[in-house]
Amino acid sequence: MLDSIIIKISDIYIPAERKKELDPLKVENFAENLLNEKELKPIRVRKGNGRYVLVGGVNRLSAHQAVGEDTVEAYVVRARQF
Repeated sequence: MLDSIIIKISDIYIPAERKKELDPLKVENFAENLLNEKELKPIRVRKGNGRYVLVGGVNRLSAHQAVGEDTVEAYVVRARQF
């Protein structure tokens, strides 16, 4: 099982393909859950070029930003080797 860590949102790079997955309705729903103190599943990131790169959870990440949070809980996963 992966352990989660807390990461500064400003340290996360969002690739263009992840940005295409952004759904404003999902972001709004996740933000409401955060405001109601419901926990969200951690996002997934990988390490790359001295920063974290978003692998999954763009809507949850955007919800954390929308409610003014500076940090987010994340799982650090390994990048796939092709």
